[in-house]
Amino acid sequence: MHPKTRQPASFRDPSGFLFVQDEVLYRQVNQSYCHDYDQLMASELYQDLHKRDWLISHEEVELDTSNDDQVYKIIQPAHLAFVSYPFEWSFTQLRDAALLTLKVQKRALRYGMSLKDSSAYNVQFNLQSGKPILIDTLSFEIYNEGQPWVAYRQFCQHFLAPLALMAYTDIRLSQLLRVYIDGIPLDLASSLLPGKTRLNFGLLTHLHLHATAQKRFAGQAVDTEETGRQMSKTSLLGLIDSLIGTVKKLTWQPADTDWGDYYEDTNYSDEAMTQKTELVADFVSRVTPRRVWDLGANTGRFSRITSQGGIPTVAFDIDPAAVEKNYLQIKAEKETHLLPLIIDLTNPSAGIGWANQERDSLAERANADLILALALIHHLAISNNLPLGMIADYFSELAPWLVIEFVPKTDSQVQRLLVSREDIFDAYNQEGFEGAFGTKYYIRAAEVIPGSERRLYLMERK
Repeated sequence: MHPKTRQPASFRDPSGFLFVQDEVLYRQVNQSYCHDYDQLMASELYQDLHKRDWLISHEEVELDTSNDDQVYKIIQPAHLAFVSYPFEWSFTQLRDAALLTLKVQKRALRYGMSLKDSSAYNVQFNLQSGKPILIDTLSFEIYNEGQPWVAYRQFCQHFLAPLALMAYTDIRLSQLLRVYIDGIPLDLASSLLPGKTRLNFGLLTHLHLHATAQKRFAGQAVDTEETGRQMSKTSLLGLIDSLIGTVKKLTWQPADTDWGDYYEDTNYSDEAMTQKTELVADFVSRVTPRRVWDLGANTGRFSRITSQGGIPTVAFDIDPAAVEKNYLQIKAEKETHLLPLIIDLTNPSAGIGWANQERDSLAERANADLILALALIHHLAISNNLPLGMIADYFSELAPWLVIEFVPKTDSQVQRLLVSREDIFDAYNQEGFEGAFGTKYYIRAAEVIPGSERRLYLMERK
């Protein structure tokens, strides 16, 4: 048996930590957390949350821990098909994660427990169900009457502040979560929000006045701001209900963007679109992948070729409106095996946090067998001046198989990109494309999409 490798994502928690041993993920429960863990299990809170699919399941396992007197239990959590981060979520995804956190907290109080952490990183989206789920089994503590919610400020920084900024200021401000890994500072959020948000009682209370109080007590002992206050259980439930109401009232309506309505603004005829769909499905069937990433997925039309076949599929797009529409469709139609995320491929999620290792980069999370890159290459090569060879290099790092569409310069979508700029892309042609990608891939199949000048390729990494 190989030694365990501690995962940097959980180093902050004194209650335990995640580790990998023999390619299996485990969580160590420390002796210091034994009473809280026993209460979680004996009170049946765990069983209640698991039944509702609100908390990840786990099994207690036996490993050799004879050399570690800190160990109380070793548990093996259920496997997650993909780990995503809050700044990669659409507005409604973040809101659903916030509401789940509040529902879990309210439920925990029924069983004499409370969440001591409310980090957005404690929530993941289950690819199988398409719904958010709490993954931090050790985030519960025994509730003591009069105790305030110690995770209140964290909830406001991780959820309420970004949601308010996305709803009232600019949807792109969710990306502040990439900079502020511990949540957006409340004074910063308060300063960026329009004055009318002070007329919203929930935002006034939980964000603006909270920010003022946070600044006022910044130099004082911790217990003067939080732990020194007494709060009855009734008041605590009232706080949670107030937060739920405030979050539910935050909305964002996706407006038309350059690519949010791409499928309604394309040069494909209905017949060509049908032929393309059939070609993609045929190429996918030749690979029989277990996991698929769709890069530049837009609202997920082609992602559903694989997800509806039961293949876990992550659908990435740069456009927040397209990702939001995709997620809303998943919710409305109760779709499974599909996770839409916001990713700018020219600036993909990097390793962040302590030593740049606390949260993995996109490439470090790569676990797909097949990548779809449809109607994407011209945006990368022409809009962003990325050499074809560099695109091939990066794609080949992410998965062994690739289905990619080449869009020639004569295509109306490429002409649209060239209207306002000089054509300096001499190598952007079929020969240049096949040559660049041929250094990393074997071309296993290539077909002209009927009714268009575009070509679809199936490639296998060398």
